Amino acid sequence: MHYSHKKLFLFFLSCIVLIFNYNSSGFVTATSQLGLNYGLLGDNLPPPSDVINLFKSIGITKIRIFDPNTEVLDALRGNKDIGVTVGVKDQDLAALAAGEEAVNSWFATNIEPYLADVNITFITVGNEVIPGPMGPQVLPAVQSLTNLVKSKSLPISVTTVVAMSSLGQSYPPSAGMFTAQAREQLTPVLNFLSQTSTPIFVNIYPYFAYASDPVNIHLDYAISTSEAVVVQDGPLGYSNLFDAMFDAFAWAMEKEGVKDLPMVVSETGWPSAGNGDLTTPDIAATYNGNFLQHVVSGKGTPKRPNSAIQGFIFATFNENQKPAGTEQNFGLYNPVDMKPIYKLF
Repeated sequence: MHYSHKKLFLFFLSCIVLIFNYNSSGFVTATSQLGLNYGLLGDNLPPPSDVINLFKSIGITKIRIFDPNTEVLDALRGNKDIGVTVGVKDQDLAALAAGEEAVNSWFATNIEPYLADVNITFITVGNEVIPGPMGPQVLPAVQSLTNLVKSKSLPISVTTVVAMSSLGQSYPPSAGMFTAQAREQLTPVLNFLSQTSTPIFVNIYPYFAYASDPVNIHLDYAISTSEAVVVQDGPLGYSNLFDAMFDAFAWAMEKEGVKDLPMVVSETGWPSAGNGDLTTPDIAATYNGNFLQHVVSGKGTPKRPNSAIQGFIFATFNENQKPAGTEQNFGLYNPVDMKPIYKLF
């Protein structure tokens, strides 16, 4: 082979190898940026060790558990490539808010034993308890746990999880505003998180907005398949409901003087059954697939175009001990045989 032809051939060969490598690892790269919620409200769930193997097989490197479950945390030992968000049980909040002694004890029991071989990245204090009667307990508990983690020089962030119900107004996004109770309970938490740029975790479900008003909210807008602008909000155009909801929350924070605080989508998803034609495996696959693409694209929202979306899909499994109906059908996998309910990865 002539030298120049040989060089050309080798160049093309290297291109093919590069393309092959890119394609064969593409889905692992994609899923490595996505988190999954691992809920345990089922009586037919597989053993945690099998679930951790499932996460590894699909390339998941971020999971969220709702309480410091010892079986799950033990199964995670040695899997430090998986970052774990651990929730505080809501019933433990009052004690943690009351004093540092309870915080030290909770941490020593639930987190300390796993620090050497489990990659705990976040602790969430309260799951959608703001706004509500337990809301005032969040700030003191977050402050005490943050101080404890800092005193030990641990790379763990402490935050809380809120729902879109904390907004009294969300349409158009620039009108986003907290309810009076959410403003009172959440704003001090947001100000505290701002001191260290620790993200607020927000559960964002376009499904619930769509299901409550399927006449005025179109499916393509709700599941992010519309390419046209559906909502024009001043200079910002929205082609999907997720971005509009995300930005409404960002606007609400801004109105309380909290600007540019990072947001993590702690839950989003779409049920595959439970509400007739609004909940099919096909629609759920489309919504979650488009959320995955949003995360992977690195593109932000119209209000925060340069901030990539970080988030967790809800949930890993259908959980049969949740309320009957759609609540039992948010899973990506059937718990009995661990087979996917629809193809996402």
